[in-house]
Amino acid sequence: MTTATLPAELRPHLKDRPTRDEAEAAVRTLLRWAGDDPDREGLVGTPERVVRAYEEFFEGYEQDPVEILQRTFEETDGYDEMVVLRDIRLESHCEHHMVPIIGKAHVAYLPGRRVVGISKLARIVEVFAKRLQIQEKLTSQIANAINEVLQPKGVAVVIEAAHQCMTTRGVRKPGVTMVTSRMLGEFRDNPATRREFMSLIQGQHGDGLSNV
Repeated sequence: MTTATLPAELRPHLKDRPTRDEAEAAVRTLLRWAGDDPDREGLVGTPERVVRAYEEFFEGYEQDPVEILQRTFEETDGYDEMVVLRDIRLESHCEHHMVPIIGKAHVAYLPGRRVVGISKLARIVEVFAKRLQIQEKLTSQIANAINEVLQPKGVAVVIEAAHQCMTTRGVRKPGVTMVTSRMLGEFRDNPATRREFMSLIQGQHGDGLSNV
């Protein structure tokens, strides 16, 4: 399978990208708009630093989810039970305000013939998180990519996250966590399978999320 077979929203987006100089000029404009002087000592290097930071924040646009998931293993000795990776640290940015979304993802699938290395599940979360997002779309993209590439019997994704567009601006309500889920295949059709997954991720040991 290649990226051409995936829906458009799952593919990298690299068309008509501005140059680094244009990106740094845009940061200088924002600094001036905010009321500061981009030529003063403390801000001279800020445009370059911001652009480098954005390269990290949004590196998911340059990564291909199919390439990450396509190396699988069939030698499983018949293992066909649930594979669950929980508490995957997630750092994304809201596409409406470009401020952080910070939380954790829980990912599960029921293997068909193949399994994938668990680090690849964490990397798929990272690929889509490192793009401008809303949490609902992020949840669906992770589940849909795993389903399309691995073709398992079922996929489940739950994301719990705090949104700084809500905690540090606007209504300013710290302590609020948004929860979204996407269930496919057996996780959608079989209530017992869904309950097993939910019990596994709810029996956690952490103290919840910090709104930062």
